[in-house]
Amino acid sequence: MKIGFIGLGNMGAPMARNLAAAGHEVHGYDITGILVEGVTQAATVEAAVKDAPIIITMLPNGAILREVADQLLPHASKGACLIDCSTVDVDSARLVADLATKKGLLSVDAPVSGGIGGAEAGTLTFMCGGSKDAFAIAKPLFEIMGQKAVHCGEAGNGQAAKICNNMILGITMIGTCEAIALADKLGLDRQSLFDVVSTSSGYSWTMNAYCPAPGIGPKSPSDNGYKPGFAATLMLKDLLLAQQAAKGVDAATPLGTHAADLYQTFVTEDLDDLDFSAMLPYLAAKGHS
Repeated sequence: MKIGFIGLGNMGAPMARNLAAAGHEVHGYDITGILVEGVTQAATVEAAVKDAPIIITMLPNGAILREVADQLLPHASKGACLIDCSTVDVDSARLVADLATKKGLLSVDAPVSGGIGGAEAGTLTFMCGGSKDAFAIAKPLFEIMGQKAVHCGEAGNGQAAKICNNMILGITMIGTCEAIALADKLGLDRQSLFDVVSTSSGYSWTMNAYCPAPGIGPKSPSDNGYKPGFAATLMLKDLLLAQQAAKGVDAATPLGTHAADLYQTFVTEDLDDLDFSAMLPYLAAKGHS
C-alpha cells in the first residue's frame, strides 16, 4: 500500500520506518528534509500524498496540523484515509476531520502513548477518534506501529483521551515525587518507601513502572540522568492542552491547573529539557511553601 507520511521527527521517523519495513511503499516529507531508511523522500507535501490511499501526519501542534491539512487535502485522492497521530487541541482535530469529510476523505485522529522508545519498537498505543469505517482501515497500520489501538468514538475523542490520560499522569508524577522528597526529609529510605507504596494503596504507574528515584524499581529515565523518555516540555504541552479543553467546556480541573503551573515553572528553569520525572530532584531541592 502507498502511504504518504508527513512529519518525520523523533516520533514520525521510526513509525514511517516500521511501516516501510513491513512492506508498505512509504513516501515521506519533512520540512527539515530528513532521510529515513526505507522511506522515499518526497520534495513536497503534495508529492508525498499524491495517489496515496493512506496519509499519516505526525506534527508538533494544532496550528501546523491545520496548515498542512490546507496543503494536502486538495491533492489527496477521494476516499483516502487521513490518520493524524499528532497530539493537538481537540478543536483542531475536529476542524481537520470536518475539512477531510468535505473533501471526500475518511479521517482518524490517533495520538499516541509510548514515547520515542515505543515508536522505535513498534509498541505504541493509539487513542483514536473518527468513524468505525475509518478506524477499520487504519487499524492494520496501528498494529504495525504499535501494540494497541482503542477506538474512543467520534472525531476529536482520540485527542480527548490523550489529554485526559496525560493530565492524570502529570498529576500522579508530581504526587509521587512529593512523597519521595518528603520521605527523604523524614529519614525514610527510598527503597523502603517503594516496597510499601508499590504493594499498597499508593500504587501507581509513576511509582511502580517509571519510578522517579534512581536505582528504585524497574529501569527508568531516572537511572540515565533523567535523559528524556517523555520530556518535561511535552508533559507541559499536554497539560496546557488539557487546560485549554477544560476552559472550553467549563470543566473543573484544580489539580490539572496546579500541575500545569508547576511544570511551567520547572520547564522555565530546566536548561537541559529533562524527563518529566526530573520533577523529583527539582522538588527535593525545595523547602516547604
